[in-house]
Amino acid sequence: MYVCVCNAVTERHIVEAARNGTTRLRQLRETLGVTAECGRCAKCAHQCLREALSSPGIERETLFRTQSDTWFSLATEAP
Repeated sequence: MYVCVCNAVTERHIVEAARNGTTRLRQLRETLGVTAECGRCAKCAHQCLREALSSPGIERETLFRTQSDTWFSLATEAP
């Protein structure tokens, strides 16, 4: 199913992005162009990303932020 018609982004693109480490809608915008045009796809794209991240087989890094706002990856966990 097409999620973002403006940039021809499908659910499969979002799942693949999640497999490649995308965890935020902002990252989808940067890599796929989701929400960059009209923005009507934001809610659906966010839901697709959440579903992709909760599906088996997609590992997420656990990120921790220090006081200096530097992000560190300390562990990898499967959802």
